[in-house]
Amino acid sequence: MNFIWYILIGILAGYLAGKITRGGGFGLFTNLLLGIVGGVLGGWVFSLLGFQTTSIIGNLTTSTVGAILLLWIASFFKRGN
Repeated sequence: MNFIWYILIGILAGYLAGKITRGGGFGLFTNLLLGIVGGVLGGWVFSLLGFQTTSIIGNLTTSTVGAILLLWIASFFKRGN
């Protein structure tokens, strides 16, 4: 049953990261991928800083911060005109 929470957290984290960074969400599948990869990246960054989360709100925060960080890193690879 916990995997359903992880999927919902991934979708919500991707959506929130999209809203925060560019003002709109992406798509359901893209939000899910962004949230999952953001969760891994955010978990890695938070653990480097010595923080651990165990609640759903903590996992959502970690995933959202990681997704924003992922979008920020990806912005360096944007094609120019």
